[in-house]
Amino acid sequence: MTAVDRLSSTFAALADPTRRAILARLALGEATVNELAEPFEMSLPAVSKHLKVLERAGLITRGRNAQWRPCRLEAAPLGDATAWLESYRAFWEDRFDRLEKHLEQIKKGQQND
Repeated sequence: MTAVDRLSSTFAALADPTRRAILARLALGEATVNELAEPFEMSLPAVSKHLKVLERAGLITRGRNAQWRPCRLEAAPLGDATAWLESYRAFWEDRFDRLEKHLEQIKKGQQND
């Protein structure tokens, strides 16, 4: 899978609030499917589908420890997404700086009236 495809998979997986909540829970530590499903009003198969999307995107891995199959967060794809977003920070900061200057000029103009 290319870097662009991985990034697309990451953002597609993050687009769903349930999957973001699952990742937030996994940021606290490993959890089973049952533990991850607990706060949601959905079936275990529905939660499993969300986990498969996260797993295909490389955001989680599932281990095997006897009967226990813990899920764990894999942060590397989130780092890639952060790096991609970070490349736009300078653009937005410049835009906000220009907006701030424009608003200051408007404010000064209103004070002079």
